[in-house]
Amino acid sequence: MPDVAVDVCDTFGMTSLSLQLIASVLYFGTAYLAVEQLREPQGGLRAKLLGFIAIDLHAIGYAWHSWGAGAPNLHFFAALSLVGLVMAAVSLLQSLRQQATALHVVIMPIAALCAIPFALQAPAVEPTALDWRIQWHAWLALFSYATLSVATITALMLAAQERRLRHRRALLSQSVLPPLIQIEALLFRLLQAAFLLLTLTLLTGGLFIEDLFAQHLVHKTVLSILSWIVLGVLLVGRFRYGWRGRKAVRLTLLAMSLLLLAFFGSKLVLELILQRN
Repeated sequence: MPDVAVDVCDTFGMTSLSLQLIASVLYFGTAYLAVEQLREPQGGLRAKLLGFIAIDLHAIGYAWHSWGAGAPNLHFFAALSLVGLVMAAVSLLQSLRQQATALHVVIMPIAALCAIPFALQAPAVEPTALDWRIQWHAWLALFSYATLSVATITALMLAAQERRLRHRRALLSQSVLPPLIQIEALLFRLLQAAFLLLTLTLLTGGLFIEDLFAQHLVHKTVLSILSWIVLGVLLVGRFRYGWRGRKAVRLTLLAMSLLLLAFFGSKLVLELILQRN
């Protein structure tokens, strides 16, 4: 029986590997079609369709691995893969509302690169079973990180657009980047979503985590709270004082840097360097 169980797990792991590697190839294909769309705007439907297929395969691959392993995997490379998945999903959902081709060009390759390490590692990984409440907290943390990641890329797009306008340089193409006001509106929608998700993450952490010191979560919590404060200050400044432009970009990058250290910085040290789950 143990041999049968191992064979079943190997089968699930190899299937998960195949699906996620295929998804990675399709992500790169989506980015390529997005570049083509910048030249021929009529071809946008192909990029969206291929992107949705990539997301579906990516999600199925992760779910397939979790089913075979008996629990969701939230270790370092699995979390990285999920962040890429959510980033791709946020980008594509945004494209249903307005022009987001430039986002696809950047985010889809990132999603592909996030999926590959976990795909190669998946057959050998044994996830730790977690209480459902801790799982909810972890999922919220992943969603907040991924949403803020997309907001950060949008902030960099905003900075690039402002730089071109400030130096009076002609844009490469009107379709390369959306209009400045559109990028700015998208940025603050994403920041509001990230702030809400991070708020829920901190609330569930306070309710469900019993011992911050024993679980090595003090530094992660402090950094997450600092990121939450920066986001809150930025949003208040935006709606009360009209903050925008470089100030919004800098505060977004600061919030992202803090959350990056809180989430992946701590996971990198604990799981890959210190070999602790």
